[in-house]
Amino acid sequence: MTAHAQPLKPPSRLLFAMELRALPELGGFLASLPLLTALTPRGDGHPVLVLPGLATSDASTIALRRFLKSKGYAAYGWKLGRNFGPRIGVEKGMLDRVEELYAKHGRKVSLVGWSLGGIYARQLAKMMPDKIRTVITLGSPFNGDPRATNAWKLYEFASGHKVDDRERHMGGGISDSPPVPTTAIYSRTDGICAWQACRENDLPHTESIEVEGSHCGLGHHPSVVYAICDRLAQPEGHWKPFDRSGWRSVFYPNPKR
Repeated sequence: MTAHAQPLKPPSRLLFAMELRALPELGGFLASLPLLTALTPRGDGHPVLVLPGLATSDASTIALRRFLKSKGYAAYGWKLGRNFGPRIGVEKGMLDRVEELYAKHGRKVSLVGWSLGGIYARQLAKMMPDKIRTVITLGSPFNGDPRATNAWKLYEFASGHKVDDRERHMGGGISDSPPVPTTAIYSRTDGICAWQACRENDLPHTESIEVEGSHCGLGHHPSVVYAICDRLAQPEGHWKPFDRSGWRSVFYPNPKR
């Protein structure tokens, strides 16, 4: 678990207001599609389940899933409607979805989770590690104070659960890393979640990748999409940390505490 000298606080009002960047970031993604297509490696066809953030649905991950499909992956949405937290039936629905995709393809499933969806992804990997290939989280606040986000009150209202109860839900301790290769993508200018809470623990099979962008745009930010494709393209059983050498060092600096 990552220790913090002082309790984390939610991002400032200025950063929260800057979440409006998400729309131009989508435009940037669309404009960069030819370059992204040329630079990202081809996938091996394994299934990828993309989990949406709080109060959003599969509609929010369409751009990412379509791009992953264009690169050769079998990308899927979670098919559980809007993500209003761990309500009755959500845990079983996600477990069943992973089982379904694993059986359909006969291969381990990679999980990409945005915000709350990333917390689900990490917990699913703890519950069924034999069926999960890798986990990638986008701005998911699994470390530190659960109130270090500007969405914790919305979470409590939508889910009917207190944020202090999150350790009692699926998969055990939220901050514990899954036993599979895990990548946490985060932004220091995230206006929803404190970036410190979105970084992975320092273990041989985990890593954190910093990008510059909004929380609400992480699912279609060009740098994020590139990093996701790079991570998914690794041969199963041969995971290595993200390569930041060469031109990547400009866009993906080495993480700092």
